[in-house]
Amino acid sequence: MRKTFALTQEGRHRDRVLEAVKHEIRKYLKRERRRDLPEGVDFLDFDCRLGATKEAAEVVHLSALIGQLDAIAKEGGEQAYVEILAKPGVRRPRTDTVRDHPAQSSDAPDDLASDAEKSAD
Repeated sequence: MRKTFALTQEGRHRDRVLEAVKHEIRKYLKRERRRDLPEGVDFLDFDCRLGATKEAAEVVHLSALIGQLDAIAKEGGEQAYVEILAKPGVRRPRTDTVRDHPAQSSDAPDDLASDAEKSAD
């Protein structure tokens, strides 16, 4: 999808126009994700660019796309250029075999169960 969206329309409130643009972007992403994946592809990844114009468009992560669109609208932009291109994604196997629990700090004892039993006695 490569499209320049008008953020203002005569007779419509700016917020409603912005919501319609967001809806169209989300609808496009949902439609792309429903497509059958080619052989050897695990998921679809998206390259995104966003800006007030095509020349001013910058690379944006998919998760930040809607937030950046809101920022353009909040600055009073009259239009927004959105480019979303699907590309195949392949998951890489993890290289680390031993992982600590993310909530466990590095200075905590490894055997918390035995410490709890000692304090209960």
